[in-house]
Amino acid sequence: MIDRDTSAHGVLLIGHGTRDDEGTSQFFQLASRLAELISPQPLEPALLEFQSPTIPQAWDALLARGVQAICAAPLLLFAAGHAKQDIPSVLAECRSRTPWIHLDHARPISRHPAMIRLSQLRLQESMSRSSSHAARTAVVMVGRGSHDPCAQADMRVLAEIVGHRALAAYVTTAFYAMAEPRVPSVLDELAGSGRFDTIVVQPHLLFAGRLFQAILNLVREASIRHPPIQWLHSDYLGPDQLVAQAIQDRCIDGAGAFEFQ
Repeated sequence: MIDRDTSAHGVLLIGHGTRDDEGTSQFFQLASRLAELISPQPLEPALLEFQSPTIPQAWDALLARGVQAICAAPLLLFAAGHAKQDIPSVLAECRSRTPWIHLDHARPISRHPAMIRLSQLRLQESMSRSSSHAARTAVVMVGRGSHDPCAQADMRVLAEIVGHRALAAYVTTAFYAMAEPRVPSVLDELAGSGRFDTIVVQPHLLFAGRLFQAILNLVREASIRHPPIQWLHSDYLGPDQLVAQAIQDRCIDGAGAFEFQ
């Protein structure tokens, strides 16, 4: 049983990391939002790749603040290689140095209701600019892509859930890399079908970065190949309060003794 003194419980927020300055800034903005949400529980942000603080550095920072139990919260949309292998491996090394620390793993935020709601809001924002009737509008939800079949399936299910409430005739899924179908082939197929006047592309990404820009480039290229179509795109999810809420809930689910005030 973990000591129920809430000051002894800390959250380790783990982001993927990016070389993009704006994306990095947005990660730390989200960390600040989450820290306010769970206060007075300590929170330390960490990045898996490219930047500091690293996971071991953030782990040690939480220990320096007196925590006895840590909820490791991966800021990942789906459970693929990073969530299943890379992050647990680094956390195991941290815990081997401090075996008295109780560690809980929060699930990726994936299809948490708050994330579904935020995806719907981003789609509504972009579809509000459509000049076409819903019956002549298609939506393409774009995932980063993964070799993990479970992550692929989660992305497809998310698209079905979000698309169920979308004012569009057709909603489908595409991937930027590592999974099929890829974005260019889906865009060309829809544009060439003759069924749609507007195609809305929604990159399902957390923050700004090279991947977001790469997807927008694919949309621009499609617009050159298919000029009669109105091409729209949604924004990334961003450091929204709904993302912070999803992470808080995942920590509560993963660590029953954590009591966020």
